[in-house]
Amino acid sequence: MRLVLLSGGAGKRLWPISNQARAKQFIKILKNPAGQPESMAQRVWRQLKATGLAELAMISCCEAQIDNISSQLSPEVRCVSEPEQRDTFPAIALTCAYLHSREKLDDDEVIIVAPIDSYVDEAFYDCYQDLASFLSRRLGKVGLIGISPTTQSSSFGYMVPFAQSNVLGALRIDRFVEKPQPADAEAIIEQGALWNSGVFAFKLGFMLNWLRGHGFPIQYEELRRSYNSLPKTSFDYEVLEKASSIVAVKYEGSWLDLGTWNTLATKLEPISGKGLMSPDSLNTHIINELDIPILTLGASNLVIAASPDGILVADKEASPHLKEYTTDWHIRPMFEERHWGWYHVLDYAQSLDGYEILTKKLHLLPEKNLSYQAHDMRTEVWTITSGNGLFACNGTIYPVKSGDVLHIPGGTKHGLKAVSDLELIEVQSGINLVEEDITRLCLTWEETTNRCIFDLAE
Repeated sequence: MRLVLLSGGAGKRLWPISNQARAKQFIKILKNPAGQPESMAQRVWRQLKATGLAELAMISCCEAQIDNISSQLSPEVRCVSEPEQRDTFPAIALTCAYLHSREKLDDDEVIIVAPIDSYVDEAFYDCYQDLASFLSRRLGKVGLIGISPTTQSSSFGYMVPFAQSNVLGALRIDRFVEKPQPADAEAIIEQGALWNSGVFAFKLGFMLNWLRGHGFPIQYEELRRSYNSLPKTSFDYEVLEKASSIVAVKYEGSWLDLGTWNTLATKLEPISGKGLMSPDSLNTHIINELDIPILTLGASNLVIAASPDGILVADKEASPHLKEYTTDWHIRPMFEERHWGWYHVLDYAQSLDGYEILTKKLHLLPEKNLSYQAHDMRTEVWTITSGNGLFACNGTIYPVKSGDVLHIPGGTKHGLKAVSDLELIEVQSGINLVEEDITRLCLTWEETTNRCIFDLAE
């Protein structure tokens, strides 16, 4: 058995805390058993380690998330990155091609695919073994985990078992109903319908046969090159709605989809960050990442979320519709987490003649480093505001500390390593300030040191 965790998402349903660069699964908004902040991804990975499944797991993600995965989980976590985001079905197909051609797995190997942001008890993972057993005994071609509904929710897909459905502990699934109206949901729940948990299981050969049958290569590199030809659709639509012989295991324990503010709020403290609520502000949550306070007076049933990307004030029941209002926004993310720490955009200005100035605050973690790099179209000025580190500039490495101001003209080779926690203000100026204006010469500090020694020798 192998486990594939899907890490997708465009950050729309939990705006403004999440964004394109910081998907919801990497927001450190939950609390671990020690009371420390942790993200949804960290919570799932902690549970997988506790149940012995982490060593069987790999993550399917977009390239932009690899820094988050490395810094929050482990640099050793295996990832398969998509060339572009194309929904769950292409991501699963590409990962299966990787497992086939790179890891040489047998066609009979059971693959469990699960969201990286599930909110479940550890007992949930026992169902993975049940699914593997069902498929190994050929009770079905696709396995699912069904959740006992707690309400007539229209937010989930439902699976409806056959009337005589139990075969050696496996429920045979007759049909699916995607997000029905409450009245319809109540009717199918009476027929024994279960919520679809978003976990899929199948043998590796099942997906490889799909690829062969639709004229796609099963070798990883070849499929990656033709990735944009795969159907841009979900696994549910491309496989589940067309598959025969689907079985499921019923899970009776705790399960939550934390994909919207109204559900996520049930697992949060009333106030996160700077905030104050009057006693008559009932069932309201404040999530504040800004350095200014939020005050509510007589405001009930609300979620108020503030970040460098924006401010949301929403009725909790209306919050699932948030994505409808943020779809057309193309705003530069104001906060990003990287493997070396994080940065926060403080200000951006553009003059009439196109000259731009972008101001960022950067925080480097101890012993982490920025790459040794150069820019063609911009000049940078770094002001070290706290901590100390090592600055590499055109072949010379020297110590820097709080109060130092570093001028970096265009074309200058430069890099930085934090000795302690290090913060700086970076002011970029130029005609075209884009992330693509970067030539990375060395990634690690060891490579940078060697490069600088070589430059000095020249």
